[in-house]
Amino acid sequence: MTEKTRITVGIYGQQYTIVGTDSASHIRQVSTLVDEKMRDIRSKNPSFDTSKLAVLTAVNAVHEYLKLQEKVELLEKQLQQLKE
Repeated sequence: MTEKTRITVGIYGQQYTIVGTDSASHIRQVSTLVDEKMRDIRSKNPSFDTSKLAVLTAVNAVHEYLKLQEKVELLEKQLQQLKE
């Protein structure tokens, strides 16, 4: 059975208890990045409420993830070509 990590983190002034199989340091890192992204978006759009900030943060995170995924796929193709 996989050991669960339970940690309370602060994101955008709110406390959240997160339970997962990753290390506490990884969960802290993720929550810090989410907090930073929310604060960055808020600094550019001060009229947004927390719900809108949360959705835009999620959209930005998924966008960045997909861009990185595309880069990984491209690098894997290039690596495969070099092997051939």
